Amino acid sequence: MKQQRYSRQRQLILNAVMKRCDHPTADQIYLEVRTADDKISRGTVYRNLGILSQNNKITNVKTPAADRYDSRLDRHYHLFCVNCGKVADAPLIYRDEYDELMEKSTGFRISRHRTVFEGLCAECNKNEK
Repeated sequence: MKQQRYSRQRQLILNAVMKRCDHPTADQIYLEVRTADDKISRGTVYRNLGILSQNNKITNVKTPAADRYDSRLDRHYHLFCVNCGKVADAPLIYRDEYDELMEKSTGFRISRHRTVFEGLCAECNKNEK
């Protein structure tokens, strides 16, 4: 992979993701970074989020509503609320054996799997009752 040169804007974007635990969207990151640099464009934020996730500085979490970003780099699962859109880390241990099983049964060389559980968060579930 091509070495990326240092960018002040990329560092602002990385810092914005790292200080959050709510799995923000690109637009949420854009709005936060704009407070520090009012010249930064939406395209710059989106492009740099892609670069940061490709370089394993952050994790891209694909949800049904929008891509989200996570500062956690360890392999883990996520929960997605289909009502309010909240994304949270799931309290399950990543299962390497699923990767091995898939390799044996398909011939694919598996590097990881990603799982997003969909349902209602505790607050939306409570409000629905």
